Amino acid sequence: MNMALSIMHLFSKVKPGSAMVELNTLNLKVSHGIEGDINANPISPRQVLIVRYEDISDLSIQPGELRENIVVQGLEVDRFIPGSLLTFESGAAIRLTFHCEPCKRIAHLVESLKSIQDKRGILGVVIKSGQIQVGSNFQVEAHKFPALSENPYKRFLNFIIKIPSGKVVTYKQIIKAIGVDNSYLRAIPIYLKKTSAADYPLHRILDSKGYLITYVSQQKNKLEMEGVQVSSEPDLLKKLNRNFVKIKDYLWEDNTLHLE
Repeated sequence: MNMALSIMHLFSKVKPGSAMVELNTLNLKVSHGIEGDINANPISPRQVLIVRYEDISDLSIQPGELRENIVVQGLEVDRFIPGSLLTFESGAAIRLTFHCEPCKRIAHLVESLKSIQDKRGILGVVIKSGQIQVGSNFQVEAHKFPALSENPYKRFLNFIIKIPSGKVVTYKQIIKAIGVDNSYLRAIPIYLKKTSAADYPLHRILDSKGYLITYVSQQKNKLEMEGVQVSSEPDLLKKLNRNFVKIKDYLWEDNTLHLE
């Protein structure tokens, strides 16, 4: 007889740098994440982190130490995979997106980061609102959605092809949408140069302050052809004009990004 799938622990992080707070209930909100949690963001594929109790028990890790939000038990490994749908008794539902990568923040908990590969938990997004509570049951449906790539560069490509004509995104927005740490801001210029020879709408990407990117070919002309107004201001240090776009007028925001 299969064990019922149930929630063992719930945690939330309410402010940067703080410890995880253990709770009896969490309010999940579609196109948002966990109410009151600092990782709530409508375009992020990492609104929630779920781990199996069986995995952390094998590794002698206490609940909450992996900075997870939900600890579940009874869920078989072959159904705990990116692309699965978890539906809770309240009707709340989470789409699993990709594995949470082991990092230095949890290195002290294990002999090696390799030992926790694919056991750090799986990230997810809230696709139906509702409250979940410790002790309640849930159901899982594997392969309900496409799994997001474990490779951040591939997630970058999949995101930028969705930017519509006449709209722009910023570096900071890309970081949120592909689900990587802020330190990845340094990687975005590398991604842009790596992609420059291919047919991707790189001209719709601005730096985090809204400035055009010097090594994106014909960016100003391409944006203006799509109806985006490009302004300029003098850069006294470099003795030239810098082109920029008023982000608030043209920013692309799609809160349904991971809902289907």
